[in-house]
Amino acid sequence: MTKISMVAAIRVVIVLLVWDFAAHAHDHSRPELNSWFESLKSGKGPCCSYADGTALSDADWEVRNGHYRVRIKGQWWDVPDEAVIKEPNRAGRTMVWPFYNWTLGKALQIDIRCFIPGPMM
Repeated sequence: MTKISMVAAIRVVIVLLVWDFAAHAHDHSRPELNSWFESLKSGKGPCCSYADGTALSDADWEVRNGHYRVRIKGQWWDVPDEAVIKEPNRAGRTMVWPFYNWTLGKALQIDIRCFIPGPMM
């Protein structure tokens, strides 16, 4: 495989994986929340600027030893304290904004840019 076709193949895989996982944070049935989503920021910066938010099911997030954890693509990731949004959750569902770090030949790394907990059941 040539270097150019290898790079093209990697780009296709990245696009497919991100497309498969990304569920846009904005709920189109609730347009009144659009400006709220756009204004969200954590200690790591604006949420919607660099990553798409995704809603999590109750089974895909937890609190362990006083810190949040989320399950993305079947793997648990610790949520940095500075990524937690402190304001009330107007959407009413747990959301995470992951940023994917792709390094050739290494495992997928995810940086949690923002996280807003929903109600704990």
